[in-house]
Amino acid sequence: MPVRRPGRWLAVGVLAVLAAMFVHLLVTNDRFQWTFMVDNMFRPPIVEGVRTTITMTLLAMVIGVALGVLVAVMRLSGNPVLAGVAWLYTWFFRAVPRVVLLVLFGNLGILWERLEFGLPFDRQLGALFGITDFEARIWGFDARTAISGFVAGLLGLALSEAAYMAEIVRAGIGSVDPGQAEACAALGMSQGLTLRRVVLPQAMRVIVPPTGNETIAMLKDTSLLAFVPVTNELFFQLSAVGSRTFQVFPMLVAACLWYLALTSVLMVGQSFVERRFSRGFGTVAAKGT
Repeated sequence: MPVRRPGRWLAVGVLAVLAAMFVHLLVTNDRFQWTFMVDNMFRPPIVEGVRTTITMTLLAMVIGVALGVLVAVMRLSGNPVLAGVAWLYTWFFRAVPRVVLLVLFGNLGILWERLEFGLPFDRQLGALFGITDFEARIWGFDARTAISGFVAGLLGLALSEAAYMAEIVRAGIGSVDPGQAEACAALGMSQGLTLRRVVLPQAMRVIVPPTGNETIAMLKDTSLLAFVPVTNELFFQLSAVGSRTFQVFPMLVAACLWYLALTSVLMVGQSFVERRFSRGFGTVAAKGT
């Protein structure tokens, strides 16, 4: 006799009622202003904001992953100085909220009006030898012009992401059997070659899933660029339309729809990448056989 599960059917009924109530709210409540929302969420400034959001996400993740791998290797190094610097980096950027970092980087122009590269303390050295106009500057640039809102936002997001990616990569490398590296050393392979050819490919199975989650989180965190500010970002443009037309709530719903669409695409891509790097392990291998 099949086992009766009345609790399961009760839960299904409750969920169905809640879903019907939510759909009824969407259809009957005029405050959503669906026509106004659709007319405004695909205008050229909004589409430009989508491009900026995608570009910022990709650039921040590329820089964050590359720098995170470097910091993770430093953290696992036997050199106490390198390991200590890597620990300090991850400690700082994981402790400070991203919105605070973005505001901080957006005001870096306060520290320097101009950044110049060359011999440090060149004027003091010139004065020591009696040369008043001695300068050993190779090149420089105006800091307030170079550190624009986009650059400041990219630096804040990428450096923060590198700290999290460092811990993810470190966990992935730690999941690989140490015997793999020992076997490579017995074959005469260098540490760098062992890392690139043996350790990292096996660690990708552990690294890829949280990296996909970090990419999705990065896409959503681009909305914090409004605090820099980056004026051509998606959420900033949608908020501007809502403030200008006094239709704030419909534009907030439009922002939800845009982020839902973009993150859904990333989730699909993440599933394919995870499936590729999980070949030969667990249930994926069982399905292949």
